[in-house]
Amino acid sequence: MVNFVKIYNKQLLPWLMKLAGVRPRTIEIEPGTVLNFWVPNETATKREKYKPVVVFLHGFCANGILTWQFQVLALAKHYAVYVPDLLFFGDSITDKTERSVEFQAECMAKGLKKLGVERCTLVGFSYGGFVGFKMAEMHPDLIEAMVLTGSVIAMTDSISNAGLQRIGFSSWPDYLLPDSAKGVRMLFQLATYKLPRIPHRIYKDFLEVMFNNRKEKIELLEALVIGDKEFIIPRYQQRIHILWGKDDKLIDLDAARNMKKQIGENATLHCMEKAGHLAHMERPFMCNRFIKKILASLLLEDNAADHDECMGVNNDK
Repeated sequence: MVNFVKIYNKQLLPWLMKLAGVRPRTIEIEPGTVLNFWVPNETATKREKYKPVVVFLHGFCANGILTWQFQVLALAKHYAVYVPDLLFFGDSITDKTERSVEFQAECMAKGLKKLGVERCTLVGFSYGGFVGFKMAEMHPDLIEAMVLTGSVIAMTDSISNAGLQRIGFSSWPDYLLPDSAKGVRMLFQLATYKLPRIPHRIYKDFLEVMFNNRKEKIELLEALVIGDKEFIIPRYQQRIHILWGKDDKLIDLDAARNMKKQIGENATLHCMEKAGHLAHMERPFMCNRFIKKILASLLLEDNAADHDECMGVNNDK
């Protein structure tokens, strides 16, 4: 039987991305560790001279290009867009036993440097945001600024337990690695403000395509959560712009507000009404306007937007 998600992910979406100006490229970080990137078609010299670099890091339930397709289509004309697959997602793989966020961050940084990227703005969603925060901490020379959605600095026990309690699951693997089409539907239902009507067979197709490397992904989730006492707030040099779905159930808006306070004056908070954890896919046009505004302000070195701004929210206190 035809798998529509596989056809879209392997045939139609790559065709659309190539039309937008990005193409796949495989980078060997070290023997046994290979990363797949979607990179600009232009040569490195032209790219660095004329286009600012934007790197998109995906979340836990899809590869990079499927997660950020709307953003790539909106930005690739004016920015040098890079979209990697994190290790054990898409076509990125390693034979190493390391599963920490630090290892993902180090591999991403090495991959970007091998591609000739010297400075970039990083856009991270959910698990990709955790990796992005670690990259900003470990490689401040590489990460100039960040845009984060659905992600905090670190997944502490208290944040993790609160999120699991809100969605009614006992562990993140139970929620993020479903083993049935019904489980996939529940995954998306809890991650959205309002799940559109989708045929049941699409959930079955998604289950067949997107949940490989289960053992390794469980290990990634186990390595993600840290004790509250282990968490030390880093001092970030970068400007960090937080974009949040007001109705995010996995990590709620209070956690985003608290993170802004932890980061301090280098952080801004923007929230979107009628959007959940998958805000960038539920409200792609609004999300894209926000990202474009931030990127433009970075180019102009405009630091005026240092206050909370909730798009479409009248009372966010």
